[in-house]
Amino acid sequence: MLTKAELQARLKNACQEVISAEAELTEIDSHFGDADHGVTMTKIANAILEGVEEAEGGMQAVIDEAACNVMMINGGSAVPLWNTWLDAMQEEAAEGEEMDVAAVKNMFKHACDELAALSKAKVGDKTMMDTLIPATEALVACEGDIDAIFNAAKEAAIAGCEASKGFVSKFGRARSYGEKTIGTADAGATSMKYFFVGLAKK
Repeated sequence: MLTKAELQARLKNACQEVISAEAELTEIDSHFGDADHGVTMTKIANAILEGVEEAEGGMQAVIDEAACNVMMINGGSAVPLWNTWLDAMQEEAAEGEEMDVAAVKNMFKHACDELAALSKAKVGDKTMMDTLIPATEALVACEGDIDAIFNAAKEAAIAGCEASKGFVSKFGRARSYGEKTIGTADAGATSMKYFFVGLAKK
């Protein structure tokens, strides 16, 4: 069972992991992007943190407040993507203060499906989806408890991000660099990796 308090704690840990990685994310994005991904993701993480801390109500309210805060951020292609993911997540979140494993799995699957429909990116396109899709699939496939499913997602997220090094960028500014992008992890995949690393921490 995932409680509201544990969801809040895991989301806070996820945001702190992303914030701590700001310099790394900026450095990665400087190779083939605008070098603003670290700053943008720190804004997103802080917006989520604020929502998590200030939301009143159940689990749906917590995620909805986070999504609304992200939506208000100006700049960065990551903003609408993260807003879509979080907004889809709150659609399936419990209005109360507890969710069982099956409900948590459904929440993450729905959110991934909605974002995939918007972005059109697949695994291998060198985007955040290289992390999100395998992490979500691992979470859904895991037969364990809440700790187990988040740990499974974390390991798949780490592997997915690492795999992105071998792909050619198919989206965004990096697309123009073609095969030169091989060897560098995608910035979006990396920030999503850190988010799942944090989610695995209580």
